[in-house]
Amino acid sequence: MKKYNFLAFDIGATSGRAVLGTLAGGKFEMQELHRFPNAIMELHGKYYWNIYQLYDALKESLMVCARRQIVPDSIGIDTWGVDFGYLAKDGSLLGLPRAYRDPYTDGAPEAYFQRVPRSEVYRLTGIQIMNFNSLFQLFRAGQEGFGPLEAAEEILFMPDLLSYLLTGKKVCEYTDASTSQILNPVTKKFEASLLQAAGVSPSLMREVVMPGTLVGELTDALAKETGIGKVPVVAVAGHDTASAVAAVPAQDKEFAYLSSGTWSLMGIETEEPIITEESFRHNFTNEGGIDGTTRFLKNITGMWLLEQCRKEWEKAGRDYSYPAIVKMAERATPFRSFVNPDDPRFANPASMTEAIAGYCRETGQPVPAEDDEFIRCIFESLAFRYKEVLTLLSEIAPFPIRKLHVIGGGSMNNLLNQFTANVINMPVVAGPSEATAIGNCMVQARAAGLVADRWEMRRMINSFLSPSVFQPEGSGEWEEAFRKYKSVTS
Repeated sequence: MKKYNFLAFDIGATSGRAVLGTLAGGKFEMQELHRFPNAIMELHGKYYWNIYQLYDALKESLMVCARRQIVPDSIGIDTWGVDFGYLAKDGSLLGLPRAYRDPYTDGAPEAYFQRVPRSEVYRLTGIQIMNFNSLFQLFRAGQEGFGPLEAAEEILFMPDLLSYLLTGKKVCEYTDASTSQILNPVTKKFEASLLQAAGVSPSLMREVVMPGTLVGELTDALAKETGIGKVPVVAVAGHDTASAVAAVPAQDKEFAYLSSGTWSLMGIETEEPIITEESFRHNFTNEGGIDGTTRFLKNITGMWLLEQCRKEWEKAGRDYSYPAIVKMAERATPFRSFVNPDDPRFANPASMTEAIAGYCRETGQPVPAEDDEFIRCIFESLAFRYKEVLTLLSEIAPFPIRKLHVIGGGSMNNLLNQFTANVINMPVVAGPSEATAIGNCMVQARAAGLVADRWEMRRMINSFLSPSVFQPEGSGEWEEAFRKYKSVTS
């Protein structure tokens, strides 16, 4: 029985890690091999990603494998979306990639819409309007006279850029490219008219390839330096949410998913994009998934509110573990105060607790005073916001939604999972918490010929995963509380 080793690099905006997925006889196991920091760096008023530091971290991860005598059958890389690096004609990297939090894109969409109307940009791409989307980054870089853009022969999105550093081979993977607001989700080609309106040559963009495509092998120099040999690199679902959705252990298409963490993404998986007046009005987005599918979803503020409160409490000498936080929420009075988690005031306030208190004061609700009251308010408000978005999804979806799959770190919050099941009045299936790394590995397994499609991948995931299922309880009282939530947040 052959044992397959798949090395998944899962890189987020604050840290990255190397995870080894082992598949043998239908049994799948995972272990984290190396964790490394990732941070935005500021230089002369511009914000960048230190791509060379990330390259060194990947190289160190390969050396960890070599020291432990682990030889991966392949390597896959997933990252966040929209950001990219510029390459010269000879393949040289033209400086560090700009980071999406660089304020140079502030106001960019409104300026761009003077050239192409907002509705037309959405019609062509199906992507929600966000100032840091790749289209607006290119637009602003052109207006700046940014040197790397002026000298660029082409661009590579972050997972493809890292694959290029490892292999010397270039691809443009579909799921990550789909976040750019340049790709047409129907044709799966870049829209030349949008680039030209931004003052950028369409020749910068490469042809799109699908997840599971072989990029190439590690360069001779890297194979020798790390001692790991000529390992192939596979273009997995390069956008981290696409990798996570690939690992949803669904048994049929009649589900919605909630990728739950600092930010939450709720959506459905469809065969075709959904680009309508209704999806435009509610700012739903159409991003790429495996098998050429579309992830029709909406961004929701997730655990950000709680994380910012925890930082305040920690500074004040109150450092709560996560189990303690759940117990505090359980003992707090239910249905006392609610907030809309997506209200702009919660984006990055100086004090999250004061922002929540201010919202409650303005809406005539009891103001949380104790920490457990803040926690209960956040958990209940998130559950109600999930219901709002799920209701919209149910109205737009081309099929009935019968259950909600919660994946990512938030899937381990059993109390919030139960709250969510209560308010949406349908089963909530929680797990896997490591969905992104699992999805990364499973696309590698598919490239190796071990699984045929996403449904076989999901059946395999179900075989080694035992997800928790939360059934609705006390629906009447939750319906009444939801009406109260709507009255203070609408």
